Amino acid sequence: MVKIRLQRQGAKKAPFYHIVVADSRSPRDGKIIEKIGSYDPMTEPATIVLDKEKANEWIKNGAKPTDTVKALIEKAK
Repeated sequence: MVKIRLQRQGAKKAPFYHIVVADSRSPRDGKIIEKIGSYDPMTEPATIVLDKEKANEWIKNGAKPTDTVKALIEKAK
């Protein structure tokens, strides 16, 4: 199964996330299929950069977003 999820980047206590499409069996920071955006919770307000067309295309093709990514997609719209 393919999932749209967050991949953690950044230093300790300074997280930065990539929004990626990955196989659900791969580790959190493992191999990805495609990067479709980024999320920076450390800025005020939090910065969300998302390619909405690619996200919708992946969802149409059967990719399941995690709860967190689903909320980020709603905020980005």
